[in-house]
Amino acid sequence: MQGPDDRLLASDLRALRKARGLTLAEIALKLGRSVGWVSQVERGLSIPSLGDLRAFADLFRVPLSLFFSHDVPIEKERGVIVRAGSRRTLGTSESGLVEELLSPDLGGSFEMVRSIFAPGAEMKSEQLRPTEEAGYIASGIFEIEIAGVWHRLGEGDSFRFERKPYRWRNPGTEPAVVIWVVSPPVY
Repeated sequence: MQGPDDRLLASDLRALRKARGLTLAEIALKLGRSVGWVSQVERGLSIPSLGDLRAFADLFRVPLSLFFSHDVPIEKERGVIVRAGSRRTLGTSESGLVEELLSPDLGGSFEMVRSIFAPGAEMKSEQLRPTEEAGYIASGIFEIEIAGVWHRLGEGDSFRFERKPYRWRNPGTEPAVVIWVVSPPVY
């Protein structure tokens, strides 16, 4: 029988595939699995093994931890509410960036993430995603380069860009906390 966490995993896997513009057949080929199996996983009818989840994480270039949800004790809140103590954490402090998924899942038209950038952390090479992105600096100093232009932002400042190369850095001595919205979801 399919549980709520299984439905969340299935929904997230489908959202990741669609966000990357991949077909079931392309995923099956890359994973060495059948189209039917991938379809069953996306519908929550088959539960992937830990090895399968690692393969999905590698394929989608997301941390394995994304696939492990936290318990939502109140059923009516599942898929609607994310409590502060129940966020899915992505990344590690060693990487200089820890992100918490604020959205209940990846099935909507956007995702919201709380990003904590360690002092001195930076994305050294530009990234270009087929997304529209916006952010609000909740605390700290945050610098973002969008399409070759650097912008220095502080608490209360915000930004938005669409399908442009970007990179970031935290030049401050304190963590920078940014609430980041991405459409469509990429995690």
